[in-house]
Amino acid sequence: MLYRANPGQVSYGESIGILLMDTYTPFVPGDVGNATTYSFPVRFQRVQGLTFDQLLTKDQALVEPLLEAGHELVKEGVRAITGDCGYMAMFQKEIAKELKVPVFLSSLLQLPFMSAMLGPNEKIGIICSHSTYFDHDLISGMGLYVDPGKISVIGMETQEHFRLAAHVENGLLDPEVVEQEALSVAIDLVTREPEVKMILLECSSLPPYGKAIQQATGLPVFDYITMIEYVHSALVKKRYKGFM
Repeated sequence: MLYRANPGQVSYGESIGILLMDTYTPFVPGDVGNATTYSFPVRFQRVQGLTFDQLLTKDQALVEPLLEAGHELVKEGVRAITGDCGYMAMFQKEIAKELKVPVFLSSLLQLPFMSAMLGPNEKIGIICSHSTYFDHDLISGMGLYVDPGKISVIGMETQEHFRLAAHVENGLLDPEVVEQEALSVAIDLVTREPEVKMILLECSSLPPYGKAIQQATGLPVFDYITMIEYVHSALVKKRYKGFM
């Protein structure tokens, strides 16, 4: 087989490109920003100067640095691009329109798929990083329709260790403590709203605790990693071997 080089590309074999905010937070295994989370190679690209606080301002000027980083990933050969914060949803349309590969910036893109699996009186519980800044515009702005009555949102901003690590960015994170905080939030959610039959973890730092949340609630748990693995499986199909 003869392989041909792509102009400007100096490495190969990375299917998923991941746009990273400019943060000072440890990314533990299971986090979107930790390469050992994946069973396949990914490529990271920092969006220089893009902080969580800046993202929450919803400033349209942030589109330019996101596009610049996205173009760099495309040049290096990735086949699709995601991000490391669900609030990047507000720029999904602009980035997808410009880049020449599939773009899926927010874990919230899974909501219509999840909603279609629900019964008429059932809900999706969303655990997000900061519920104060979560509104339905994040969902509708991506061109999606999800009945607001079918979702219930709760945030991690009241959990002190998570807040210091993810929002204040003190550079420290104890995953055992954050797991207990995430469990507390999840249990509170399903106790208050027994109609919740699926959980979506909006924040890219929460997938490490998805297993514990699933065990505690008995519910399906979707997150950034379920989405990334799903897209990868569509980009890099495998051949099947077996017997009849």
